[in-house]
Amino acid sequence: MNEFLKEFKNRGYFYQCTDEKSLSKKLNEGSIKGYIGFDCTAQSLHIGSLLQIMCLRLMQKHGHKPIVLLGGGTTRIGDPSGKDKTRKILDEVEIEKNIRSIEKILKKFLEVEDKKISPIFVNNYSWLKNLNYISFLRDIGKHFTINKMLSFDSVKTRLEREQSLSYMEFNYMILQAYDFLELNKKENCLLQIGGSDQWGNIVNGVELIKRHSSNEAYGLTTELITLASGVKMGKTESGAIWLDKELFSVFDYWQFWRNIDDRDVLRFLKMFTDLKLSEIENISTQDINKQKIILANEATSMLHGAEEATKAEIIAKNSFSGDTSGEHLPSIKIDKSYINNDIINLISKIEKTLSKSEIRRLVKSKGIKINNEIISDEKFEISKKLLNKKNFIKLSIGKKKHYKIEV
Repeated sequence: MNEFLKEFKNRGYFYQCTDEKSLSKKLNEGSIKGYIGFDCTAQSLHIGSLLQIMCLRLMQKHGHKPIVLLGGGTTRIGDPSGKDKTRKILDEVEIEKNIRSIEKILKKFLEVEDKKISPIFVNNYSWLKNLNYISFLRDIGKHFTINKMLSFDSVKTRLEREQSLSYMEFNYMILQAYDFLELNKKENCLLQIGGSDQWGNIVNGVELIKRHSSNEAYGLTTELITLASGVKMGKTESGAIWLDKELFSVFDYWQFWRNIDDRDVLRFLKMFTDLKLSEIENISTQDINKQKIILANEATSMLHGAEEATKAEIIAKNSFSGDTSGEHLPSIKIDKSYINNDIINLISKIEKTLSKSEIRRLVKSKGIKINNEIISDEKFEISKKLLNKKNFIKLSIGKKKHYKIEV
């Protein structure tokens, strides 16, 4: 078996392949190009996209060249896969802003200096925006049957639940298949990788290429990751785990990995770090808390750098070792307008993933503290009197989020 595919399996990524034997042979012949698409529905990706990013890294590790497709075109439509209702349609300015932000995040994970393996970034809006509808139906639409399109899970599930599926969304799978065809023609892209929920869309692309141009093409899918608790990867009770530190702090990101369920640690060391599998085997004999710290440091270093990961570890040790002063906590500077404002507005400024109603619930359940004192009034006013001798306010949100607020 090809080494890339072998490691792809050993790390727990593999779910399905359109023609594994043939793909393995092609990979053994030399470097190929493969792509993964990311729709740009938010200014950041969250860790639900992290497995796909790790696949891009693994491609580079084995000498292959990844293509990152940022769906400026398909984001205007919305992928119905895994959704029980139509996505919110974003305006063009917001989509373009999201594309720029997501590209910056992806470049943190990928090798961009080595031209042989550096990623090619493409925006499918460049070829979708000028499609002639009649020509598209005649040249591309003729290769798709309604019978087969209705059989795919993204469509079938919505219809079985009697949930509306717009004609716009119904066309998404054709556009994604067309993306693969365009990349095959323009970049000699032979492989598309995606989550298992994308299998139908990927197969459509492989078949379209074969029918339209007789070129070879392959599809490869990954497991959809859930936590041991059964929750979908990327979602928590407090919201998404964003990869942008403006939306989810470095410390909180480190803490997420540090607090992973014991049952997930070794699996995630394989999936979400670059550690060799032999190293992970050795780590498995260590104390579970040491394993979690290694996972947190490795995962955080990959996104935010080793220095930030080390800082987060030190803060965590100080925060949970009986040091109640808050001196070593992550520092957040707020402007003076938040003085004489209420606690709800202060927290919504700091924790952008929490809604005001969620913050109110935290206050009612005694989950908010200022300078280690429980705040039970949602109209509690932030004043300069709360500043300690070192000129900051210690804010605690729940049991695991603590900040040093400076004015």
